[in-house]
Amino acid sequence: MSIRNIAIIAHVDHGKTTLVDELLKQSGSFRENQRVAERVMDSNDLEKERGITILAKATSVEWKGNRINIVDTPGHADFGGEVERILSMVDGAIVLVDASEGPMPQTKFVVGKALKVGLRPIVVINKIDRPDGRHEEVINEVFDLFAALDATDDQLDFPILYGSGRAGWMNLNPEGPQDEGLAPLLDLVLKHVPEPTVVEGPFRMIGTLLEANPFLGRIITGRIESGSIKSNQPVKVLDQSGKVVETGRISKILAFRGIERQPIEEAHAGDIVAIAGLTKGTVADTFCDPSVTEPMTAQPIDPPTVTMSFMVNDSPLAGTEGDKVTSRVIRDRLMREAEGNVALRIEESEEKDSFFVSGRGELQLAVLIETMRREGFELAVSRPRVVMHEDENGKLLEPIEEVVIDVDEGHSGVVVQKMSERKGEMIELRPSGGDRLRLVFHAPTRGLIGYQSEMLTDTRGTAVMNRLFHSYQPYRGDIAGRTNGVLLSNQSGEAVAYAMFNLEDRGAMIIEPGEKVYAGMIIGIHTRDNDLELNVLKGKQLTNIRSAGKDEAVKLTPPIRMTLDRALSWIQDDELCEVTPVSIRLRKRYLDANDRKRFGKSKTGVA
Repeated sequence: MSIRNIAIIAHVDHGKTTLVDELLKQSGSFRENQRVAERVMDSNDLEKERGITILAKATSVEWKGNRINIVDTPGHADFGGEVERILSMVDGAIVLVDASEGPMPQTKFVVGKALKVGLRPIVVINKIDRPDGRHEEVINEVFDLFAALDATDDQLDFPILYGSGRAGWMNLNPEGPQDEGLAPLLDLVLKHVPEPTVVEGPFRMIGTLLEANPFLGRIITGRIESGSIKSNQPVKVLDQSGKVVETGRISKILAFRGIERQPIEEAHAGDIVAIAGLTKGTVADTFCDPSVTEPMTAQPIDPPTVTMSFMVNDSPLAGTEGDKVTSRVIRDRLMREAEGNVALRIEESEEKDSFFVSGRGELQLAVLIETMRREGFELAVSRPRVVMHEDENGKLLEPIEEVVIDVDEGHSGVVVQKMSERKGEMIELRPSGGDRLRLVFHAPTRGLIGYQSEMLTDTRGTAVMNRLFHSYQPYRGDIAGRTNGVLLSNQSGEAVAYAMFNLEDRGAMIIEPGEKVYAGMIIGIHTRDNDLELNVLKGKQLTNIRSAGKDEAVKLTPPIRMTLDRALSWIQDDELCEVTPVSIRLRKRYLDANDRKRFGKSKTGVA
């Protein structure tokens, strides 16, 4: 049985995971009566809730006597590290492009990486049934993108298919017919994607995906480059410098068969498999026969651009809602995450009570924090800050992102104004169909932190923003931060509705009556630019005349609820976000008012 290894790459929400669903259904991977969830590859709870792919995953289908291994990749730029490392596992790529939106920033990122490693992509124009589809223009845009990314003549001669992943059909003609289903795509993969090149020699495999299994321990997924492997075979692990990390035996070999992983006795070069039995080997290490001495070269990964401090929660409510609160437990969890996630970098502070976690963007770090809080962790995290560099002359450089915003014409003015305030330079403005404009900016990463929710408010939820790291450029100067101060609690206890009602003219509340508060905790957004301490515990004075029942039904304005993503981008440098399995609270870094005065407060908003 011959093998093909392909990756499905695209911008976020262009339909990768939905297409994989249909490929599995039409290739007979499911029984006729089998109940299958929608987006079956998005197995993790956060992926289902957010509707995005976070982790790259492998599956396989059988077609006309051949096995096609498929890797579903994330579409969001923050999880680009997942895409970069799996491209070394495959020999071809399906580039999925939305028939209306066309190539977007993440399309550019993943296609650039795929072309660099020499893959010859298949271009699929998906969602062809959209009423605002413009497939002919999109094809031209894709060709221009390939040319701009220095594609070779072979890569520019890409085959094109049209269709709809959700409806389950693809064809060489945008009009159909649709009765062949996805057979034209599978046939094209067999014809266009070469079989894996097999190198002579003993067993060698580079680790690309890592996961922990409660029964099998560490499971490493990768493509076997040479030789073959059997269960119980001795192997050794080499890091990138050639140093032996460990030696051991393979306890189990798992092959991808549909959405299941089945144990097999032997696997050969060219196949993508998962192996278990080793305790230290990780991503980018070479797993090989004991006779091998030279490690394989792993694909370089782009550096992180955003960093945050993860600290032990020291608030008065610490330890009341979570069971994993000590620095040692937090450190072990972060180190475990860094092993499998090559785009993360963890550094320990000198005091050993906090950790600097660097990644590709706020979303990647927010997903890590959300995962940890669901596992029972309590911690305090700081506002995201950008990772600055210095050039050889000592000049300060900062990360600049390419920002693409699709917005209704009527709201374009406010977007341009806000982006210029955040030191963004407009590069392009063009219509994108249906009275909408596509605005392209080059803007500093620190100016974009917190802009997503502000932009949605300004445009009444109609704008769509996509970002991609562009380059490091000279520091662009100060950026005005948040304009409002905060309302702080000056006592500890439970918030009272009567007190909150009388304080509503001071600003919008972010807590509800009955919620536990403590001195130094942020309870609302001040209408002015200074911080104000308030007493939200003050109850009504009860006398013979003023009874408890009178005006019992105090009507409060509903509070502004802070999600984790919004809280991280909203807080200032002198504030922290306290994250527990139950609550997300905002607080000052120094809870005592005298400490805050002593250390001063930064209101510049410069990260």
